[in-house]
Amino acid sequence: MAQAQLASSAASERQRLKELLLAKSCRTGTFTLTSGRTSDFYIDGKQTTLDAEGAYLCGRLLFELIRQHPQPIGGVGGMTLGADPLVTAAAIVSHLSGSPIPAFIVRKEAKGHGTGNYLEGKSNLQPGCAVALIEDVVTTGGTLLKVIERVEKEGFKVALVATVVDREEGGADVLAKAGYPLKAVFTRSQLIG
Repeated sequence: MAQAQLASSAASERQRLKELLLAKSCRTGTFTLTSGRTSDFYIDGKQTTLDAEGAYLCGRLLFELIRQHPQPIGGVGGMTLGADPLVTAAAIVSHLSGSPIPAFIVRKEAKGHGTGNYLEGKSNLQPGCAVALIEDVVTTGGTLLKVIERVEKEGFKVALVATVVDREEGGADVLAKAGYPLKAVFTRSQLIG
């Protein structure tokens, strides 16, 4: 009975997150993406991930992907700015569930003073632990490849790569070829058809 309730809860949370993403984050028109490509639709994930309910739902559903991973995950992180609310939400949800996972943020540029670190929150992680990297939207996978490189240079093992939305524009293939299969809460086709 408990498993059925959890599955039902996750399905309703996923449906509610889809509604929020469609209402707050999905736009049509002509847009230039981070990759430089143009697109007839845009998913501004931060409009949902910075919403209180949206942040919570993203955290819950991403934490479920982390919890289902066969290898224990010792940290959850991603590239600033897009991943900031997601890693915070996933860490909070993990704490509330009784299985706390610390968050970390990967800087775009090394810190210009003090430690000169690329990773913020690194001291909360066990040296060499397996980590999950998360992102709000994946198009080409380029940002995640940069994050993977920086995280692994710091001695951590990237065990899971996940996103709220996979735009289905080659990012999952690029990541898989590099040895990092992408897990998505939603693909473009699941979100907007």
